[in-house]
Amino acid sequence: MAQPWKTLESFPTDEGVLELRQRGAKDFLITVGGLVLMNSLANRSEIVLGQLGCQHLKEHPAPRVLVGGLGMGYTLKAVLDSLPASADVVIAELNPTVVDWCKGSLALLTDSAVTDPRVTVEIGDVADLVRRTALDTNSQKFDAVVFDLYKGPHHKTDKVKDPLYGSRAIANVYTALKPNGLFTIWGENFDEGFDKRLASAGFKTSRERPGRGGIGM
Repeated sequence: MAQPWKTLESFPTDEGVLELRQRGAKDFLITVGGLVLMNSLANRSEIVLGQLGCQHLKEHPAPRVLVGGLGMGYTLKAVLDSLPASADVVIAELNPTVVDWCKGSLALLTDSAVTDPRVTVEIGDVADLVRRTALDTNSQKFDAVVFDLYKGPHHKTDKVKDPLYGSRAIANVYTALKPNGLFTIWGENFDEGFDKRLASAGFKTSRERPGRGGIGM
């Protein structure tokens, strides 16, 4: 008989109560408004996303990477495992409570990846960080940008104004990247409109499906 879930912590958000639940040593859920956002035992897409986004930088002398969305830390851990000790990784996370969870109850899942000395945590919207980087001609650009956000691009996305997946946001990512930089995104399903917007911005695109979810680049 399966163990019941125990709520470890909860926190109110605009989208409902954010909860961290546990029922085994490494069996965790993060939910919001009662909906499951992520499960610690279903992490294949997160790991592959981080690997695909950064494996080309393993021999880079000093790569700089932006990761949007922390979650349970699996994507960040895969990014770090793909990078040299000289890397600089910025993780943008909206909710400081999630950062605290990854330093506390969830730390054993990723060897506390969020406290790796290569990591800088920015509390805030990754879209804002990308836009600032794109607009500031003196800012350091990124060799890779990885979006692991619980809402990926979909057919109802505003083609122009969506802050993450609209044409303006894509143009900001393109400008925030160094030449030949890689933009890797998690999505539940392939979105042809998003793929076309990426191509229009100058990206070459491809898709991977390591599990039920999809990954676009």
